[in-house]
Amino acid sequence: MYKISEFAKLTGLSKETLRYYAQVGLLEPAYINPNNHYRYYDDGSYFLALLLGKLRSFGFSIQEMKSVMDDESFANLEELLLQKRQRMKRQIGELQERMKELDVFLQSGKENES
Repeated sequence: MYKISEFAKLTGLSKETLRYYAQVGLLEPAYINPNNHYRYYDDGSYFLALLLGKLRSFGFSIQEMKSVMDDESFANLEELLLQKRQRMKRQIGELQERMKELDVFLQSGKENES
């Protein structure tokens, strides 16, 4: 068993994040000491914590992460990742279009100065 501070170092998630994930039902500690309320995590929590960290780095919302965690078989994980990839591609395209519009706008301002 790992204390929350040890588990935070091990997983790269902050203690605050781990507390929040427990609060919203994403990652419960394996044991909470009833006397001092210290939280303890086990090896089984390690994989889940790493998965949550990775999903967060991919821009998954808390609700999307809950969807992944609720499906304990992770059968839909690949599909969710592919959907996230498609949304990211769409966002990149939209940002590229906005950059082009911005460049045109900047250029038109320079032409009007002449």
